[in-house]
Amino acid sequence: MHETRVQGNSISEIADEFGTPLFVYDTDILRETYQDLRDRLPKQLDIFFSLKANPNISVCAFLGALGAGAEVSSQAELVTALRAGVRPENVIFLGPGKDSDDLNACLDAGIHAVVCESLDELRLLDELVTRRGGSDCRAVMRVNPSFSTKGSGLAMGGKPRQFGVDEDVVAESKRFVADLRHIRVIGIHAYMGTRFLYHDDVVHNTGRILDTAERLADQLGIPLEIVDVGGGLGVAYFDNEDELDLDALGARLREVILPFAERHPRCRLVTELGRYLTAAAGTYVVRARYVKESMGESFVVADGGTNHHMAAVGIGSFVKRNFPIHHLTRPDEPPLQRYSVTGPLCTPNDIVAKKVALPRVEPGDLIGVQRSGAYGPTASPGLFLSQGFPAEVLVHRGRALLVRERDTTQDLLAKQHLVDFVGAS
Repeated sequence: MHETRVQGNSISEIADEFGTPLFVYDTDILRETYQDLRDRLPKQLDIFFSLKANPNISVCAFLGALGAGAEVSSQAELVTALRAGVRPENVIFLGPGKDSDDLNACLDAGIHAVVCESLDELRLLDELVTRRGGSDCRAVMRVNPSFSTKGSGLAMGGKPRQFGVDEDVVAESKRFVADLRHIRVIGIHAYMGTRFLYHDDVVHNTGRILDTAERLADQLGIPLEIVDVGGGLGVAYFDNEDELDLDALGARLREVILPFAERHPRCRLVTELGRYLTAAAGTYVVRARYVKESMGESFVVADGGTNHHMAAVGIGSFVKRNFPIHHLTRPDEPPLQRYSVTGPLCTPNDIVAKKVALPRVEPGDLIGVQRSGAYGPTASPGLFLSQGFPAEVLVHRGRALLVRERDTTQDLLAKQHLVDFVGAS
């Protein structure tokens, strides 16, 4: 029997050492994914890792060591990036609901820029800098462009959104920006959507964002020291989806980026990527507890489910589609039967895969949900039924390393406080 191996480690050895369910990340795939992208994108375009996809500090540190900057959206993500070794000048902080504590954390860290998503946020940031003694702060305006996009699994701009400032409002804000005392607005940010699988859509968005940035910078009278063109490069999870053509993407992006870079040689160009950098490197590993039939349908009841991997449910999709599912214990055997793989939760929605063809499954076998390195624990209800979050393991240079301990019952109860009701009527 030839079971799945990760950098020479058998999956059963990893599962036995660290327990299941768990996420396993392969640094060989992380490196290959990053380097393939870096080799094909224009050199003028910096790659920032969006921590929301996978905030594990070791994953961030590995990508940072390869050369990625960091895009963060919370104080915890900011501290994660800095502790992971990402230099402050390679960090940006965005998000529509930042408060004074968030903004002060950015000022304390001296990051490259705060991406402000409203005029009120710019005003608040200016007031905070004034209270701190007036040292200058760099800010970027996030714009909700007037143009819309296509090809996105989740549109983030071009429509009424909570993100950014509408383009027409930005265009009329020259006096407002000029009156800021200690804020230096140095550029424009736009993010049109996520899960783009066709390079033409990415190129279209990038070109339109660069045009918009030039026009708005001229209208506001600000320098263009940075333009963040968003990202959203897609990963092919499902049947009948094609992988993004990196060669075509790189060639076409050069057509729009090189002329812009020639006109603005001191402008930093940034693309922020999360899912694309980490998804392929991760596997969600669960162990079959029971195999049963109900009304003619076969079920594998595993020890982990949607509490750890809500993305696999297909939230937001009208049609349930399965992530790539592999039988890790017997990967070479032919698929003989269709199983619905479920977790331990008391809800009929806890279905990781629906009627997927697999080799024969027995209790104790290991099942893997592939392409699970992004939006696993970070986008899942890990506290549902007080199950807690799973362990995370990074395999690097042939060694399986624990990079997040699984939650214990004590962990889950540690922050709760029991009220004494003795004698209460």
